[in-house]
Amino acid sequence: MDTNRKTAVIVGILYIIGTVAGILSVAFTSRIFNASDYLARVSANTNQITIGAFFVLIMGFALAMIPVMMFPILKKQNEALALGYLIFRGALETVTYILCAINWLLLISLSLAYGKAGIAGSISFQPISALLLAAADRSTLMTVFVFGLGALIFYSLLFKSNLIPRWISIWGLIAIGLHLITGLLIAFGLTSISSQLVVLMDLPIAIQEMVMAVWLIAKGFGPSAIRVESAVVEMN
Repeated sequence: MDTNRKTAVIVGILYIIGTVAGILSVAFTSRIFNASDYLARVSANTNQITIGAFFVLIMGFALAMIPVMMFPILKKQNEALALGYLIFRGALETVTYILCAINWLLLISLSLAYGKAGIAGSISFQPISALLLAAADRSTLMTVFVFGLGALIFYSLLFKSNLIPRWISIWGLIAIGLHLITGLLIAFGLTSISSQLVVLMDLPIAIQEMVMAVWLIAKGFGPSAIRVESAVVEMN
């Protein structure tokens, strides 16, 4: 198995790991955070929140490795755009995931103190807990834009290079456009992160990434990746 083929398989696996971890993080935490008495529920379900935060970190680190693996290939197409992709998805997006996980873990500590404070003292915890939860939501919103811009660069490079079938790249460009629109709707308060509208609009990119992941594992990159690498070697 040559280097390009190994890279394609690893990238496909990383996409699957990141997606599964992200789904699990939501499965473990969404009902708790969406409840009106979420602070009491957090203190009663600290293990679930901890596991959810752990899955967020797994998702972040798995997805951060994708631009690292892809950079040597993409820079042969356009080094400036490849570097932008590496910065957006390899660095900035990872930071937003780490911030989200930290906010969740801080909320655990706050909820435990809330449980010990009693009815009279618990009122003062509500503004702080709301702030931490809002900070986690804002970091998630930031991820929408960072991920979206990075993905636009990625799919543009894939389309230009024909490393994967162009119908997959076009699907990715359209789907990521819908994803960015959800970010604008959330930012202007027209919908919430957990709304059904956002879930439906994000579904195309989620499916596309899994289709692309399976394609990379099964088929690898197109011949253009090998031709570009061969040309660079011959020039050197």
